[in-house]
This record gives sequence, structure tokens and C-alpha cells, in this order.
Amino acid sequence: MSTGAAAVWGRAEQQDFRARVRGCLLGAAVGDALGAGVAALSLDEIRAAHGPDGIADLAPAYGRRGAVTAATQLTLFTVDGLIRAQVRRDTGAWHPPTDVHRAHLRWAATQRDWGPDERRKDNGWLAREEWLYTRRAPAPACLTGLADEVLGTIDKPKNPTARDAGALVRSAPFGLLVGWEPRLVCQLAVECAAQTHGHPTAYLSAGAFAVIVHGLARGETVEGSVQRALSLLTPRPGHQPVTDALRRAVGAVHQGIPSSTGVDALGDPEHAEDALAVAVYCTLAGEDVRHGLRLAVHHDGASHTTGTLCGALLGALHGETALPPDWLAEVEGRSTILELADDFAMEMTQGPALHGPTASSSGWLRRYPRG
Repeated sequence: MSTGAAAVWGRAEQQDFRARVRGCLLGAAVGDALGAGVAALSLDEIRAAHGPDGIADLAPAYGRRGAVTAATQLTLFTVDGLIRAQVRRDTGAWHPPTDVHRAHLRWAATQRDWGPDERRKDNGWLAREEWLYTRRAPAPACLTGLADEVLGTIDKPKNPTARDAGALVRSAPFGLLVGWEPRLVCQLAVECAAQTHGHPTAYLSAGAFAVIVHGLARGETVEGSVQRALSLLTPRPGHQPVTDALRRAVGAVHQGIPSSTGVDALGDPEHAEDALAVAVYCTLAGEDVRHGLRLAVHHDGASHTTGTLCGALLGALHGETALPPDWLAEVEGRSTILELADDFAMEMTQGPALHGPTASSSGWLRRYPRG
């Protein structure tokens, strides 16, 4: 798989890229945490619990404010897998879907083990983070799809009827591969989604989301990024539900004042294509990041899912400094997310200085083993 023309990174470009990577990953976690507090509630129940305007601040979930769900956990392991893929490229055994799959298998171990397995020297540092060893509402298809080491593919996908957003919510990091061509970003996201979610609407939604993040991370507009996603999806079999959902989202922005009614009209966020539509709508319609995130979690359904997706889009669009600092201060795992974001940005902009055929940083390879 070719990545297209290599990016040339000046200092200003590196700083902008790092801000967008941080924004995307932290924004997803903030949206996840905001939605987690109301994920089990209907819109009427949200208003009954938090007032007529709904939730305006982080609410407790899993015993604390700012708790994140499996959406954030899986996103972090996606990033880990992409870094490891770049490191393994030196060996000539470069196949990113395999490296992402191995990373997701490490996540699956966090869902069944009590804590890190110190005997596994090839796990790297992320799998040793103890706070990740807790089950936070993972999609059943993620658990069953990663229950063995068999790699699902588009031709032979895991869980061919699974059309929920479990693969979609972990797919923002593919869009941060800004040196790749958009069609390759889409293909990688699709291939990795099929490892757990084999329904076309599920894996094509993941591909579309990655392409939209990719455009935003490269400084493009939301509308332009959505149009590129539409053009890349249209030739693919089974695209219609996803492309229709994206068109509904863009069209809804021009149909009056943004509201939870507009969100509900976009469909059921339990379905991947509808969750993506909600996120795009709220990114376009929100007055600012805080308003967009609040809009994204006010509906009947999986509020943590739409919060995660919208947060990733807004963070990639505006960068980390646009995120609400009071929410950011409380989000679970913030230091881990920042560390991983900076590692990703460093690998993608300065990887040849960290590892290569003739010399490598031993510290970097301990963090991201080639095995």
C-alpha cells in the first residue's frame, strides 16, 4: 500500500499538525465523557435530570466525572497500532491493517485481564496503563470480533450483520495520516473496521469519517471534507445509506436553528451512518465547540458515541486550544491521551530520526516494539 507523496514538514506545519492531533484525540475523549453521563437516558430523561436546556456540564459516569468509554480506549489503541505500523516499516513487514489489528487485540486483553501482563515485552507502554483495564460499554461486535486472532477482511469480515458504531468511533486516527492520499485513508479505515463490523454501512461509515477527519486535519472545511468523502464512497457497493445520511446532515444545517429536534431527524445513533450524520450536523451547526458537543449528546440514544465523533471532528478542525478547558481538565486519562498524541505527531513528522535501517532510538523501540 503506497501512502502517496511524502509530506515536507516545516516547524509551523509540525506545530499546527500536533495541535490538530491533540485536538482530535482530546476532543473525542471530552465528547465521550460528556455523553457518557447521559448515555443511558432519553432526551426527556436528560431534561428531567439536568433542566429544560439539558446537560451543560460533565455528569458522573462509572463512579466519577469525566469518565470515558470503550470509544476512547479503542481510539488510543488505534493510534498505538498506527505508530507501530510506521516503526515496523523498517523491517519490510509493513501491513498497517495487521498492526492495527494487533493493537486492538491488546485492547481486547484489557477487557478480560485484571491488569497489564508484564511478561509481554512486545506490548509497549500503552498496554501497561492500568486505568485502561476496565470495561466501559464496548460494542458486543468489538468483543466477539477480537475474541480470537483471526484477521477479518472486507472479503471475509467479522460480524457481517453488525452495523452499529463500534468500529466508527475508533476510526478518527486514520484521518490523522495527513501525508496519505484520502482514498488510501478511506481504504485503511474500511479494512480495519471490517475486522469487527462486517456490515457495509458500518465499515463505509468508518471510511467516510476518516476521510472527513483527514480533510480537517489538513486545514480544509467541513463541507469540502464531506464532499470528498461522498466522492470516494459513491463507487463502493452498499454506499447508499451512508452517503444519504451525510447528505441529510449537510442539508439539515440550512433548515432552521440547530436543535435536538434536528438531531433526532437524522436517524438512530445506534446505527453507524446515523451517528456519523449527527456528528457532522453538530460540527457544522454548533456556534462553538461547547455548543456543538452539547448538541451532539442531546438525543435518544448513544450520546457517548455521537459526542466522541463530534469531539474528534471539532478538535481536528480547531485544534486543542478550542476545547472547553473546564471539561478538558477533568477528562479521564488526559495525560495518557496527550502523551500518545505527541508520540503520534512526532512519529509522523520525525520518524526517520527515531528509527531506521541503520540506527534507532532504543527508548522509542521500547515504547513501540517492532514485534
